[in-house]
Amino acid sequence: MTSGPIRPALLAVAVLGVLGLAACSTTPAPDPTGPTTPSAPSAAPIATPDASPAPTADAAAPTCETLISTSLVEELRGYGWTAQAEDFLVGATVVEDGLQCTWADFDGPATDNLLLFGWAPVVASEATRLQSELIAQGWIREDGEQGTYITANPDYAVALDEDGYGMTYLFGDGWVTVALTKQGLVLIERPDA
Repeated sequence: MTSGPIRPALLAVAVLGVLGLAACSTTPAPDPTGPTTPSAPSAAPIATPDASPAPTADAAAPTCETLISTSLVEELRGYGWTAQAEDFLVGATVVEDGLQCTWADFDGPATDNLLLFGWAPVVASEATRLQSELIAQGWIREDGEQGTYITANPDYAVALDEDGYGMTYLFGDGWVTVALTKQGLVLIERPDA
């Protein structure tokens, strides 16, 4: 454990180490889909009908400590980081029953070193509306095996992963996740999975 502010190189090594651990997990990472190009909202519906399953009442409500692996929580705490839980936001829209967590050293000097993870249940009609709003604001849509990715335009992203993706939402069947970068999505352990 280091004292003082976390250096960007140390953070990069930590994040790459965590991504390496994630690559060894049993959860497959989303396949890259090649170069992205901005697309206009399509006239056809983006998501499936409202019959998408909702999380059951038996599912435990997620916390910042359960939304990612125990080993990642321990590693982040080892750097002196803590989590701040917030409402799950898509743009300015709060998605009910969702959770968004920002991990950083909130006691240290102000810095842009942080990680963001989030999950929320969402019905198909709401997912379609949220995706359309993001695309209208310049976000980029990609379809993949795991669902629909909506990624910030890299020209305006706060952080980029090694593939050039910034903040990304992944819309699946009855849920949506978010991470500071597209690669960060593989670290989320969905409560409905």
